[in-house]
Amino acid sequence: MKVLTEAQLRAKHKKEQMENLIVKSNTIITPSAKEYLNEKNIKLVFEDKEHLETTNEEEKETKEEKFTPKYICQYTGGYLEEKPENMTQLYGNELVFKNHPSIIFRGKLDSLQSKILEIQVLAHKDKKTKLIDDLQEILEFVRNILKSEVINQKIEDFNFFGIEETDIREMSHNPKNNLGVDHILPDYKMGELVIGLNSIRSNIREVEIVSISLNRDDIIKSLNRLSSAVYVMMCRYLAGYYK
Repeated sequence: MKVLTEAQLRAKHKKEQMENLIVKSNTIITPSAKEYLNEKNIKLVFEDKEHLETTNEEEKETKEEKFTPKYICQYTGGYLEEKPENMTQLYGNELVFKNHPSIIFRGKLDSLQSKILEIQVLAHKDKKTKLIDDLQEILEFVRNILKSEVINQKIEDFNFFGIEETDIREMSHNPKNNLGVDHILPDYKMGELVIGLNSIRSNIREVEIVSISLNRDDIIKSLNRLSSAVYVMMCRYLAGYYK
């Protein structure tokens, strides 16, 4: 049984312009391949005469709808009943290897959320309510980035703590003028909360580097401004804002 994928169609269509494509009746056509055929107006013709003579199209469609594969391999278009240990779901039932750029990115975001929650716990012990609230805003923004990647939705205009993202960038570049403190060279004497915020900031930078492989400028920009926002939080802490 042969599997016909979108990649195979693209390669074939690049070599020769096709109006019809003849395949064996037992060929598996992947969903993305079907979309490509429709997009290019290529008619699918089956070699099996019996298949061609089937006139009850409604009955055929009903039969096709009843079969829903548990998993589909993104690389081959083949169907799988069990998920291999080295693969995971990218979108819906579509499987990819766990070193896929999007999966690595999501893993980094998961680690970032864990770090933010850790520092929220420390802030709660120290009764820093303002800091907890600002960290919650950062956490929700990270979760929104994850959502936008999963559903492929663009991240629109945003702000932090009621401050426009362009102003956050300016504040992080000139903390002395805007926040009353010099640029920070982290030191253990600053205390566990400032050092914890710095860990969040450095984790965001790691996620940003990974995000480059996604070709999503909106996500890269969001992460860039997010690290600036956390740096502003560090400066605010040292300036006494979170007392």
